[in-house]
Amino acid sequence: MNARGMTAMTDAAAPAAAPIVSGRKVGKLFGDFRALTDVSIDVAEGEVVCIIGPSGSGKTTFLRCINQLERIDNGALWLDGELVGFRLEGERLHPLPDGEIARQRRKTGMVFQRFNLFPHMTALQNVSEGPVQVLGESRAKATERARALLTRVGLGDKTDSFPKDLSGGQQQRTAIARALAMNPKVMLFDEPTSALDPELVGEVLAVMRDLAREGMTMIVVTHELGFAREVADRVVFMDQGRVVETGPAHALMDTPQEKRTRDFLRSVTHKD
Repeated sequence: MNARGMTAMTDAAAPAAAPIVSGRKVGKLFGDFRALTDVSIDVAEGEVVCIIGPSGSGKTTFLRCINQLERIDNGALWLDGELVGFRLEGERLHPLPDGEIARQRRKTGMVFQRFNLFPHMTALQNVSEGPVQVLGESRAKATERARALLTRVGLGDKTDSFPKDLSGGQQQRTAIARALAMNPKVMLFDEPTSALDPELVGEVLAVMRDLAREGMTMIVVTHELGFAREVADRVVFMDQGRVVETGPAHALMDTPQEKRTRDFLRSVTHKD
């Protein structure tokens, strides 16, 4: 990170109320391309926030910054009250070592567009391996919890199946169970239904609805506008790396205040 980035992060005021996730003027560059510009978003514990917007608007990049798959260049991110990726000493920010980043990352569970399951492991093994290897749980305890989680996502009869024998929807539900097995404080979903055949989308969204009802904190990048309207507490519309508009789900979807939001929603509705 350059000195300018360090100054920008140091100057960012920490959130007063301590939301579970907080971004302040977050910026991200890929070479000369500015993927994120001054993105400020707060997410309260137990809240469901859906991020919508056109392709290339920075939605996925923001999730990847929360999960520290990308390091921010400006601004600041907090997760569970802790500065993400850096420690502040005096006036300077120092990147955290890999072990500390891994510790922070365990507070989030991320579900990607692609399922990324280990093909040589059964569904049960895919879900139980992380707690054993990363959290140090006993194999017996991790296996018991994995069975319970697979049952929770409707796959109690698929514990011994390998990914090749599962449908896309079943694989994605296994991926959700795998993320939940790490006991995250926040679940991050990056367009989790975009790689699925249309008839399989509903089964994955049903699991996500259940998680929302149970009070799981969720940040969801999605193109499923009906799901966002139904499940989200708030919707964030992004375009060209910026937050254009934020509001309660029904208010933003029904009566958006910004012209760019209106144009996007109109274009998507007409496509449908």
